[in-house]
Order: sequence, then structure tokens, then C-alpha cells
Amino acid sequence: MRLFTTAFSVLALAAATLAAPLAERSVTALSSSQLSAFAPFTQFARAAYCPSDKVKNWSCGQACNALPGFQPTLIGGDGNAVQLFFVGYWPQQNSVVVAHQGTDPTALLSDLTDVNFFLTDLDTKLFPGVTHAVQVHNGFGAEHALTAATILAETKRIIADKGATQVMLIGHSLGGALAELDSLFMALNLPSSIHVKAVTYGTPRVGNPQFAALLDSKVPDFVRINNEADLVPIVPGRFLGFQHPHGEIHIVSPGNAVACSGDDNADESQCTIKTVPNVFEGDIINHLGPYEGIFIGTIFCN
Repeated sequence: MRLFTTAFSVLALAAATLAAPLAERSVTALSSSQLSAFAPFTQFARAAYCPSDKVKNWSCGQACNALPGFQPTLIGGDGNAVQLFFVGYWPQQNSVVVAHQGTDPTALLSDLTDVNFFLTDLDTKLFPGVTHAVQVHNGFGAEHALTAATILAETKRIIADKGATQVMLIGHSLGGALAELDSLFMALNLPSSIHVKAVTYGTPRVGNPQFAALLDSKVPDFVRINNEADLVPIVPGRFLGFQHPHGEIHIVSPGNAVACSGDDNADESQCTIKTVPNVFEGDIINHLGPYEGIFIGTIFCN
């Protein structure tokens, strides 16, 4: 997935984003305590970018220091063909945590604004019972499939060994897309007694409206956090058949965030679609943060 953005595709994306119909929804301001409660998840997303040897020993600097007691049990990926990821046990929440690395935001934006991708069916071997109507970005689906079985096996092992009662899927950027797919994957493959929670950051659109609706129904505890004028969450365009699920939290400015109701259809001025109506009005630097004081990316592993 390293394709170059064509001028035509970017212009088409911008025009279609502006032309797409919008439906009204409401917002709810988050309190400072509600915002600060996301910090552990932000640090997990940050840690996913760090070198595997540092994550294995949970010595990845500020991110690992902020989460004492976490026990990584599986480290994978090479940061190239397969995004880095880790799985472990978080005693504080009696939870399995799965976190995926993201990628260079400029490269990801190129991929997602180029016309050389398409929606494809989910693999029913991984997503049992899902119909052909449910489709996702072909690159995201293929990347997820590379690690899905391994991550599920380790998740089940930790649940059996530790008696964990929930699984948390976390990621930023491309890692957020993988965590979103993982959340549906876990909900379909784990017992209903296991609570599935996902928190993602700067996540692009992953699938079509049928995918969004299925995720809404299977993973109600899903949050996707967007920072200020980050333009990654508005791609791929809705005119290409993509739609976000529910759960948007938009950081309007430091210390000021709102929860946006509904799915990917806001005309509320404080939510992402109005804030970033097209790629020309976005700021790729906002993709890295700060997410309430925390930056996410390889250069912030210290």
C-alpha cells in the first residue's frame, strides 16, 4: 500500500466531500475528567510505534512508564510488510490489550486518496456469518488478515490463563483501522461474556455503510478520537462508498472536546466533517496530536 496520490483523485475527493449530503446530529461536551480518562489508551497507541525489544521488556519510555504493571506477552510485525503490534495483559482492568502500529501519515494519505483501492468482502473464515453486503478497504482487510489468527489465539490464551473479562483494541492511523477490524473480529469470535472495547485515533474510513452498521451493533463500546483539523478521518471519501461507524470524539482544541452522536453524517460545526470539509482545509500535523498533551508516532517513542 505505497501508492502515489494523483491530482485528479485528490480533487475528486475534495469535490465529492463538499457535495455529499449531510444529516444533522448533536454533540455533547466532554469534561476534563472524561478527557483525561483516555490517556492510558493514548499511551498504548503511542507504545505500538516503539521498537519491539523495548515493548517486549515494557521499557519504551514515557508511554510504558505511564502504564506500570502491563504485561506484554506477544510482540509481532516488522514495521514494513506487517505493522508492528503487541498483545498483553493489563491487570488494572483485568483486560487483554491489543495495539497496532500506524504508519507515516503522508504515505497513508497518499494511499487513501488514490483511486487504486476498492471495497471487498470480509473473509468469512475470519468473520463468521458476515454477508457479502459487508465490505471493507481491500488493503486494510488484507493487512488485518496477516495477524488476525495469531492475535486471536494469544487473546484466548490470556483469557484462559488470567481470567480476563474484556479485550481492548487500540491503534492510531492505519493501526486504528486494524483495531477497528479487530474489534468486530473479536466480537464475532469470542464468547459474548467477554466485553469488547475499542479506542482508535485518527482513523480513516474502513468500510461501507453495512460494515459500519454491523460494527455499531456488535461493538457498542467503540470510540474514535479525531484531533482538530486532522484530514485522515475524512478519507477515503463517502462518495466512494465508505462510512465511519459511531463513536466520534472530536478534539476541537486542547482541553475542549465533544462527543458526536450518530455515524458518519455530521453537519454539526464542532464535528470532523464540518471542521475538515476537504483535504485542502486539513492539517496533517494534527494527525500526530497532541491528543490531550500526548503525541503519537515513531518519533515520540522516548
